[in-house]
Amino acid sequence: MSLLSCAARRWLLPVLVFSCVLAVPAQAQSRRAQAAIDALNQRMAVAETRYREALVKIGNADPAGLDESNAALEDMEDVLVECGRIKGCGTGDLLASYKRLLKAQADAAAGVVGPDGDDTLVDDGQGLPTGDVPDAASAASLLTAEDRRFLERVQMNPAVQAGIRRWLTDMRVALITSHENYQYMQHMMSPAFKRRGLPEALLFGILAKESNGRVHSRSRAGAAGPLQFMPATGLRLGLGPDGRGFDTRYDPRASADAAAVYLGERYAELGNNIELWLAAYNGGEGRARRVYREFGGRSFWDADVYNEFPPETKDYVPMVIAAAWLYLHPKEYGLSFPKVDARPATIALQRPASIYELTICLGNGGTRDGYMRVLRNLNPQYEAEGWIPAGTRLNATVRMAGLYERWCTRGARADLARSLVNSDPSTAIVRVGDVTTVTAPDGSVSTVQTPSPAPAPPAAPRSHRVARGETLVSIAQRYACDTKVLASANGLKAPRYLLRQGQQLELQGCR
Repeated sequence: MSLLSCAARRWLLPVLVFSCVLAVPAQAQSRRAQAAIDALNQRMAVAETRYREALVKIGNADPAGLDESNAALEDMEDVLVECGRIKGCGTGDLLASYKRLLKAQADAAAGVVGPDGDDTLVDDGQGLPTGDVPDAASAASLLTAEDRRFLERVQMNPAVQAGIRRWLTDMRVALITSHENYQYMQHMMSPAFKRRGLPEALLFGILAKESNGRVHSRSRAGAAGPLQFMPATGLRLGLGPDGRGFDTRYDPRASADAAAVYLGERYAELGNNIELWLAAYNGGEGRARRVYREFGGRSFWDADVYNEFPPETKDYVPMVIAAAWLYLHPKEYGLSFPKVDARPATIALQRPASIYELTICLGNGGTRDGYMRVLRNLNPQYEAEGWIPAGTRLNATVRMAGLYERWCTRGARADLARSLVNSDPSTAIVRVGDVTTVTAPDGSVSTVQTPSPAPAPPAAPRSHRVARGETLVSIAQRYACDTKVLASANGLKAPRYLLRQGQQLELQGCR
């Protein structure tokens, strides 16, 4: 009996046991539970990679392969057991890993290999895979050991080299800024790609090119968020206005999940051609699908295919690949990405505050730029100048949580930050009063100018005219209003609270 058949028997037992487990329906989870679930997904991805590498050793008659495959399976079983202990942890994504490995082992047992000797899915003339991609054996099989396979699938040609040159010269600051921003959001964004076997380097490349990691980026064409989804595409993938009036295209976790689904769809249609996935991401899947059919699935770099795309897409594709390449090979290019302390934590506000106020009182904390961008990226639902109620839990880092307790809850810096945020530039203007004649005790007469009394503080506005892009939530934050009271006073119905530009709102329920 071969080592492979021994591994097969060891493999089938957990599959039969865990395939009977039903996924727990999606439900509200605490941030701590979500962090634990993300950690389990990462552990499952690591175990999956170990098992695939063990299969290669088994295929090469390496005795160590069986022990390593058994150890990887035991790790996966431990992950599933721990998942069952966490409320809201669904086993659907975890079981997808078992499905992928079952197919990989079946292919290995049958001698099915890709054109370069690996277990990549191949087009056997019967058509490309369809159905739910990539949660079944699709993109994960294509991109096993995700980032390594990514490097094997893309072409390092003069166009990509030119992109690397641009990132390392006039766009170096943008690349480094993108990497710093991504480190803070990595725990929110990378699990979606890892669960589906997609390369994290590709996620970084898209993020760097689309937004430099600035969550609130918005293009003139209407694309929004860290990964720049257009409204229609976002809605199709579950992104858009939620019940609070917040556009979830700006949410790092939700947008990464939508991007992973989108790229999986492109794999189902366009096969192994990652460049065409990116062309579709930038210019729309309709054009990419048509070009793929008309030219028989030829490479993006084929002259006939390449010339079917607009200049923006011709620039976009190599730039994303170049950023992903540098993400994986920084040292080869003399590139040093600064490490940041991005360990996730939360801040429970002890008193109302705004992002602006927190940015001032937190200080730089050993960073170059302070925490303005971090606070905005991790809490995209809040406007920078809007007041956030006491008791709200904000996403932050361990370092930021410590700085908040030290500097932002009480004391001179906390008071200074609040004073600066509340300062009113209009009160700086002093109107000179009338000339007054003053007679001194010795009989001499002089004149002085007396300032007019200081103007009374401006009364809080009674109404607000809705500007383009504003939501009820952003207006409520700006004036420290109770959202429900404000909505009720203006006849706005949940969950969407639809506003129109120029609409006049009565500011009730505001401080």
